[in-house]
Amino acid sequence: MHLARFPRVRFAHLPTPLEPMANLTRRLGGPRLWVKRDDCTGLGTGGNKTRKLEFLIGDALAQGADTLITHGAVQSNHVRQTAAAACRYGLACEALLERRVPGHGPAYEATGNVLLDRLFGARLRFVAADADMDAACAEVAGEVRARGGRPYVIPGGGSNPIGALGYVNAVLELLQQANDLGLTIDLVVVGTGSAGTQAGLVAGLEGANAGIDVLGICVRRPAAIQIEAVWRTARATGEHLGLPAGIDRARIMANGDYVGQGYGIPTSGTLEAIRLAAETEGLLLDPVYTGKAMAGLVDLCRRGFFRTGQNVVFLHTGGAAALFAYEADLAAAE
Repeated sequence: MHLARFPRVRFAHLPTPLEPMANLTRRLGGPRLWVKRDDCTGLGTGGNKTRKLEFLIGDALAQGADTLITHGAVQSNHVRQTAAAACRYGLACEALLERRVPGHGPAYEATGNVLLDRLFGARLRFVAADADMDAACAEVAGEVRARGGRPYVIPGGGSNPIGALGYVNAVLELLQQANDLGLTIDLVVVGTGSAGTQAGLVAGLEGANAGIDVLGICVRRPAAIQIEAVWRTARATGEHLGLPAGIDRARIMANGDYVGQGYGIPTSGTLEAIRLAAETEGLLLDPVYTGKAMAGLVDLCRRGFFRTGQNVVFLHTGGAAALFAYEADLAAAE
């Protein structure tokens, strides 16, 4: 858990606030709800990838890289934050955007995160849905080397043991905040997709012997598949940290009931959750990750999943920039 051993740069606005959601708690009843505001990390409108990028950029610079290569869906929050980080350190950024979400017009590839990608100077390449994104990134890395560059490939979501260190660090921060408040946290709820955020949380909490569960609300895959993905990354992160005990698979919790028709396709519950968070707490959620995660949290509260008096922390992973690409969905739900 001694993270100073690992290369890191520091640009995130940390610590992010831990705030009570008193209005939403009253509206829903049941547990006391809190929000960890990782939408406030500061880089390119913020989000959870900023924490990961502190370690990934640190590693890239330690290896002498001059070009970052990464990938994501068209409205990827990760790509947007990677492009912004590249600007901070004078690095080029090559980004592959997968046309993963069907049914959107040309504006979807021009607004929201894509607009910011271009503003940050990333070189964008759009690829077909279900492409082998890792192979495509390797091909781009070959092109960079051929012209004399030094590429550093960052996986989708920054989700590898290096990136997950950002959420091991977030655990240390969260526990300090809870201690200062005299707050006993019972559960952390987070949207889980590329797996690195949840894996880092689990590895950090296990390493700290905190006794806090993490429930991932799936945004793309069924729960069984997601649990395996998180477990693989959590185990690798624990090994990278040198934790003496492995991560037990039983410590990985995921709920796949709120995925709907697939990644990036908001459900009616997603759209309701976005409006509910905005109206009660002034929080902006996104239709891909935090909206689905909040839809799960809201529904579980209504169904009595939690005990009255529990303290449940919702990890807000950012993504509000994508709202502008989903204007039609939000308008249709009014």
